[in-house]
Amino acid sequence: MTKLLLLAALVCVAVKLLTQRWPWELGQLQGRSHAETLARNLLGVGPDAGHEQIIEAHRRLLAMVHPDRGGSNEAVHEANAARDLLLARLVDRR
Repeated sequence: MTKLLLLAALVCVAVKLLTQRWPWELGQLQGRSHAETLARNLLGVGPDAGHEQIIEAHRRLLAMVHPDRGGSNEAVHEANAARDLLLARLVDRR
């Protein structure tokens, strides 16, 4: 049992040295990149979109999904969340 725990600890340290992330953090990265991909698809912007492109795409989407134009509050919340996520990622990259 001690050998198994020691082996698990060594594997964790090896992953940290190779990827600069702990093994339990690797799954979070995939989830974040998936969320970013969904946000980009929702707004219709590419991976190289800048601040102004994201804002403009958000405005276009809101014009289509706003409750006053037959949309729903949920769609507006999704659009706002997508915009916020992508703008936060732009700040993180700097």
